[in-house]
Amino acid sequence: MSTTALLTTLQFAGVNALFALAIYASLRTGVLSLAPVFFGAVSAFTFGYTAGTVGLSVPLALVVGVGLGAAMGAVTAVLIIRLDSHYLAMATIAMVLIGRVLIINLVEYTGGPTGTLVPGDLGTWAWLIGSLVVACYVMSRLAGSRYGLAADAVREDPAVAQTLAISPRRIQFVGFVISGALGGAAGIFQASFLQYIGPDTFYTHLGFVTLAAVVLGGAFHWAGPVVGAIAFTLLPELLREPMGEYDRVVTGVLLVIIIIYMPRGLVDVRRLRLLRSRGRRRAVDDDATPTPTDRDTTPAQVTT
Repeated sequence: MSTTALLTTLQFAGVNALFALAIYASLRTGVLSLAPVFFGAVSAFTFGYTAGTVGLSVPLALVVGVGLGAAMGAVTAVLIIRLDSHYLAMATIAMVLIGRVLIINLVEYTGGPTGTLVPGDLGTWAWLIGSLVVACYVMSRLAGSRYGLAADAVREDPAVAQTLAISPRRIQFVGFVISGALGGAAGIFQASFLQYIGPDTFYTHLGFVTLAAVVLGGAFHWAGPVVGAIAFTLLPELLREPMGEYDRVVTGVLLVIIIIYMPRGLVDVRRLRLLRSRGRRRAVDDDATPTPTDRDTTPAQVTT
């Protein structure tokens, strides 16, 4: 792989990491949702229209797009959050399909089937790394907050969470809002890197790829989606030359192996804590084991 191809792949790995964090934001509250793909599409086309046609400044158009993504997350939560888990997941997939239909028909704003051009001002490493740092910082701060603890309780058992005076729907509503903001930012950056978006730019394959990245990296820590997205984006490109057309087969097999033997993903904080505790126990046992000199020493020798 050439250096240019590697850098381009890393750029889209960063965008996929934002999408994966958006899926993780709702998944942490116990909701499997592919709606971030829809949020990304809405924000990306809004960014392209406001920055390209209306003439807003690029930073202001970015703020408008991210804010609209968060608003769409709130509206989505109000409409579908009462559904059961599998019905809710199907509803979010339907949103992605509906989004494609809207993109094709809203020709004045989206360009219709031919798509539209998008300003590439945000397609730089500075904007991408800065957004990833901000997103990771926010997710890390939320992890140890009251919201993070409540989200963990809702994910494990909503009924038990209710007995602890935690409202599952309120927590899931906040998760959808965060997911909408992150998904909107990811869609804007992808559009800015591509400088072109069309009906197939934000489709179901993007949702399944980023969901696989969350599973690969680990859905129990905010760093898991980032690591999974980078690995899942780089691996097919690295395997393409030696494996040819079988690169996706190898990637799928590796994903299945990781799911079987590492069900909590590559980033498993609990596994690391267990390994540390075992290491400490071994160290304590080694210190408590008497040495050969201690064994040979008798009470008589000590008194003499």
